[in-house]
Amino acid sequence: MTTAPADSAGTLAPAYGDKVIAVETAGSDPIPDAERHGSPLQLLWTWASPNIEFATVYIGVISVLFFGLSFWQATAAILLGTAVGAIAQGVLSLDGPRFGVPQMVIGRFSFGFKGNVLPSGVNAVVAGVGWFAVNSVSAAFALNTLTDLRPLPSLLLVVAAEILIGFIGHNFVHVFEKYAFPALAVIFLLAGVWTFKDAHLGGGGAGGGIGGFLLAFSAAWGYAAGWNPYATDYSRYLPRTASKFKTVLYPAVGLFMSVAVVAVIGAASATIVAPKNATPTAAFTGHLPGWLGNLVLLAIILGAVSANALNVYSSAISITSLGLKFPSWLGRGALVVLSGVAGTAAAWASLSDAGSAYEAFLLVIAYWVGPWLGVVLVERWLQGRTTTDEVLASRLGDRTFTNWPGVAALLIGVAVSVPLFSNQEKYVGYVPEHWPSFGDSTPLVGFAVSAALYAVVRGRLGSRA
Repeated sequence: MTTAPADSAGTLAPAYGDKVIAVETAGSDPIPDAERHGSPLQLLWTWASPNIEFATVYIGVISVLFFGLSFWQATAAILLGTAVGAIAQGVLSLDGPRFGVPQMVIGRFSFGFKGNVLPSGVNAVVAGVGWFAVNSVSAAFALNTLTDLRPLPSLLLVVAAEILIGFIGHNFVHVFEKYAFPALAVIFLLAGVWTFKDAHLGGGGAGGGIGGFLLAFSAAWGYAAGWNPYATDYSRYLPRTASKFKTVLYPAVGLFMSVAVVAVIGAASATIVAPKNATPTAAFTGHLPGWLGNLVLLAIILGAVSANALNVYSSAISITSLGLKFPSWLGRGALVVLSGVAGTAAAWASLSDAGSAYEAFLLVIAYWVGPWLGVVLVERWLQGRTTTDEVLASRLGDRTFTNWPGVAALLIGVAVSVPLFSNQEKYVGYVPEHWPSFGDSTPLVGFAVSAALYAVVRGRLGSRA
């Protein structure tokens, strides 16, 4: 199979291979066969470690405290929403070994070379600013609680580690996640046992109803599916011969198990009365014995660093996927630093009101990921039936290739779903305002509208508009 020509900032190092302590210089270039290495198993911990952290805990917390669900209702919504996002993660990961490029470059099939600038740009901001800020804030609060170091210095220490890992690149990221995984898993499972011992599983919120369930489902899906635009970023170095079944299975299982278990622990913790005026991390660890509480705080820091290493790396990769001509000095590593600086500024600004900011952010993530995913999955389904891999690969670097039906479907999906179905503190759409039982079904509507519209138009016009 032929590969697409390089078009990113930065050039591919001739001997990067499987070196761990080496700065990766590839941007969005197709990875040559000689550079391919690893196995699908590494995707298990690469997608598990970043979710064993406090941001995941908070999905369960807000489902009970903010959305008014009982523990068992929250658990059902979390499991269902997470499963949808995890399955998509596995399916999308298949295109890494197939084409050797990042997920945002794969998006050129759905949106064309020029049209793909929109989702690539959005993902760069969401990953490098939004998610980076969310996770850095939780880590800063944990370090503040553990050491009494003030929040701002705590934040700066955390982001320095996150940026360094992302700067070194792909292989170092995978190895870091591998060794973080057992420590995170053991500590959070211990905290889970202690939490369930003290929790009131028959209690929790009251009156959430279908609306609260849909809000919790959307939050869980938004969190899990928030990783979907990164999927092939971490599978693109795998050999073309990698098992397709394992390439789907391991990222799906790693993502589902980590998010589901940790978020359900969060839901259980929300049934325990927390001290007044406690920070979110202090509230979560307040009922734990001192030694375990300190371990959990360390794990929250490690988990946030694990997540943000991926966020800042994928943000930089998304920028290189724009297909723009950057100065030679502005390669992937420099973009990681710039992205991290922007994310740090956003984290600093949100230190004072992290809880409500995170609730809104989780839902807004799903607002764009839902329509994007609808178009991408329909395109993937249609292309496999009519086009060879050789033809598809040649399109990735073709600057004349356009697919405006995909862009139109994405924008229409957002334009229909957000104004009518969103349910935010500052804006309530027409449907939930008049029928509160709908909760916030924006991601579901956006996904359905974009997928259906694209399937119809793409089927009639083809992929070249």
